[in-house]
Amino acid sequence: MSKKTLVIGASLKLERYSNIVINKLTNYNHDVIAFGLREGQVAGIDIDTHLIPYKDIDTVTLYLNPERQKEYYEYIIGLHPKRVIFNPGTENPEFQNILKQEGIYFEESCTLVLLSTNQY
Repeated sequence: MSKKTLVIGASLKLERYSNIVINKLTNYNHDVIAFGLREGQVAGIDIDTHLIPYKDIDTVTLYLNPERQKEYYEYIIGLHPKRVIFNPGTENPEFQNILKQEGIYFEESCTLVLLSTNQY
């Protein structure tokens, strides 16, 4: 089942995990949206550089350190995702508490591992 996923912190650099996960998500036939600092494409997916009020987001997967996440708190909450994944290095107790108060499920996990083990 396809899960519409927003990758925040998308990178054009091939060695970045956000780049790798966009490729893997598309390989698994998930609907992917990418947001990053630089325009471009990864696996045929355009990287948006402006915040767009997307609809029907299942999962937001984060590739930003906790300090950089702060400016996106309201935006992410406003998307009403079913879950937010904090990939390694993005763990953020402050934001996790806010998500909990908003009733949004979150997990500290690795999107690549979840995909590879059919737990996504």
